[in-house]
Amino acid sequence: MNYRHIYHAGNFADVLKHAVLARLVVYMQQKDKAFRVLDTHAGIGLYDLSSDEAQKTGEWLTGIGKLMEADLPANVAPLLAPYLDAVRELNPDGPITLYPGSPKLARMLFRPQDRLSAMELHPDDCRTLSRLFEGDYQVRITELDGWLSLGAHLPPKEKRGIVLVDPPFEVENEYERMVDGLAKACRRFATGTYCLWYPIKKGAPLAEFHEALKALDIPKMLCAELNVRSDREGGLSGSGLIIVNPPFTLKDEMHLMLPVLKQAMAQDRYASHRCFWLRGED
Repeated sequence: MNYRHIYHAGNFADVLKHAVLARLVVYMQQKDKAFRVLDTHAGIGLYDLSSDEAQKTGEWLTGIGKLMEADLPANVAPLLAPYLDAVRELNPDGPITLYPGSPKLARMLFRPQDRLSAMELHPDDCRTLSRLFEGDYQVRITELDGWLSLGAHLPPKEKRGIVLVDPPFEVENEYERMVDGLAKACRRFATGTYCLWYPIKKGAPLAEFHEALKALDIPKMLCAELNVRSDREGGLSGSGLIIVNPPFTLKDEMHLMLPVLKQAMAQDRYASHRCFWLRGED
């Protein structure tokens, strides 16, 4: 309950997560039928990068700040455009002062028929999120532990959806909770597209996490990871995404985007990236 994303908004981990979320939303919109985004750990939705908290860490400067300044290759610029155009829309005068969290980003990309269910456990943050979307009939805000929503709020009535699971990883068993939560969710909504975010740092049990996910026997799971520096200094050195039931185009898109994201946001010569099937097409 102590976590505040304002200290980390717009950092390299947000960039990876939100670039992929935007691709998933765009892909869903290839069909006219409505879909729902379920955001299990939604935060406050919109972040003031000029605030004391954001300025204290300055993490956005080496994240979205670097990417907005990058000269993007012609084959990558259209892939990142939905995400970056949303950031630009919030900052029409040029300098970045506002950054969209995942619920705000998804909502900015919606068509009239698309819907958002956003869960936030922290009472103050939930009230802030509710005010942001007050009167918006396409958005439902619920004060709830996001892990519980993987049972209670699935399947969506639209029968099409993206489930974003982005916990703060404040407790030791979050990797195990993510595996258990995915198993529960897929039993209720097997055809959903799931996007699970996780941190990469020295000592993180990534091999065990990946093996536990593979043991779920879910047919298609894509893994994308971006490391911006060596893990020798401790702290967050990278982040990863597990995408369940990904669009068939996503792996090829990640192979184009990840090198560009790495080049834009690398903090030392040990920056790296990879994208591979945990289960599926290889």
